[in-house]
Amino acid sequence: MSLHDRTFLVTGAGSGIGRAVARRLFDEGARVALVGRRAGALHETAGGAEDGQALVHPADLARPAAATAAVQAALEHFGRLDGLVNNAGLARFGPLADADPVDLNAMLDVNLLAPVHLIRAALPALRASGGCVVNVSSVGGALAMPDRAVYGASKAALNSLTRSLARELAPLVRVNAVLPGPVDTPMYDDLGLAPEQVARLRDAMVESTPLGRFGTPDEVAPWVCRLLDPEAAGWVTGALIPVDGGRTS
Repeated sequence: MSLHDRTFLVTGAGSGIGRAVARRLFDEGARVALVGRRAGALHETAGGAEDGQALVHPADLARPAAATAAVQAALEHFGRLDGLVNNAGLARFGPLADADPVDLNAMLDVNLLAPVHLIRAALPALRASGGCVVNVSSVGGALAMPDRAVYGASKAALNSLTRSLARELAPLVRVNAVLPGPVDTPMYDDLGLAPEQVARLRDAMVESTPLGRFGTPDEVAPWVCRLLDPEAAGWVTGALIPVDGGRTS
């Protein structure tokens, strides 16, 4: 891939898909601004980088001002920005009748509004570099999601944002999304469910996935990186690519 010497900002880079994407970018010789809530986890991700490849920027992206600060930090440190990966996400599962309004607002803040603010903040730099955006969405934005309705709605909105901005920002900036299915990440430790409920949920997800298992972050990261690559995906924009073990087939 032609990612060497390019600069990217990856959110949710402290674990899961975000960490896998960042480490693959490091392997390709790219520079990466690592953004997430936990400084220690970001430093662990940066441990796979060579000198000068990584910037650690802890931030709570539920705060609108955090997006501008993260983009500014990346530009001040690296001098340019070739791509933005909106990977940070929040999931709270359960019946709508039992939902905490604070959790509902938080999902919309992190899953939809944070990408909006980040894209807006990064847009001048991305236009200058002819860069791109990759949103890490979910098959939850394409499937009916009982007991996960607002999470699914936030991802459906992210999918719509992807397609609309692909047209709005063309031809200078490409915008695409990857839609993972069930991927084994720490997200399942923080769903707001009891352990036995999580176990049942995981079993149900495996049963509804034709390939019969959870995916891994390392199976999703190459698709994100391919969309960042102007040689491989320079004529691809507005695409919603499922990487889901066949769950949406």
